[in-house]
Amino acid sequence: MVELIVGDGHTIFVEALVSVLPQQGFDVLGTASSLDETVAAVRRHKPDVCLLDRHLAGGDTIDALGELDEASSVTKVLVLAADGDMLGMRHALKSGASGYVSKMCGLAALSSGIRDVVKGRTVVNLATRHSSRTAPLGDAHRLAAHLTAREWECLGLLVEGARTTVMAERLGVSAATVRTHVQAVLTKLGVHSRLEAASFALRHRLLDNAGAGTTAVTS
Repeated sequence: MVELIVGDGHTIFVEALVSVLPQQGFDVLGTASSLDETVAAVRRHKPDVCLLDRHLAGGDTIDALGELDEASSVTKVLVLAADGDMLGMRHALKSGASGYVSKMCGLAALSSGIRDVVKGRTVVNLATRHSSRTAPLGDAHRLAAHLTAREWECLGLLVEGARTTVMAERLGVSAATVRTHVQAVLTKLGVHSRLEAASFALRHRLLDNAGAGTTAVTS
């Protein structure tokens, strides 16, 4: 059973999680309503995952991810956000979070996300109920919509398994430029490696979209 600490200051939300998560196979070891309490609980219990509200008494919790890592290096942190803040998501992942999900994602998506971060995967879910214009695209496609044309080409080559030198030759640019484009792809998709980017693209069929196919990889 996956062990959890829930760090969130919204009492009703926490009570709901404590009630339903055990039914999904999770053991909630404790809850905390402030940043200091969360760090202390993680240090004491060393859970598999800490569900961490983006904002707690004490400030933006992303700035405290280092403290949580010091408290327990074995604990994965899944940030819970009330909005679809793209910059916040990128900052969280760069700062050590294993995932960043919207509180509106639903129980099934949250449960799946918890299991994924335990397995070492990066989880991003920015779904909101307040954006009817973007919701039909799905979370993965909203992330991918920020890729430039050149970054789409790099993503197509990553799916093909091309190395940096091959990508540089195909795109007609330097290896350094390729690495810059690839890093931008990883950041925008919220993944940590080329393999994760390729898997993400295949799993969500990103390259099936018009204008994002692998046929446009030559310059």
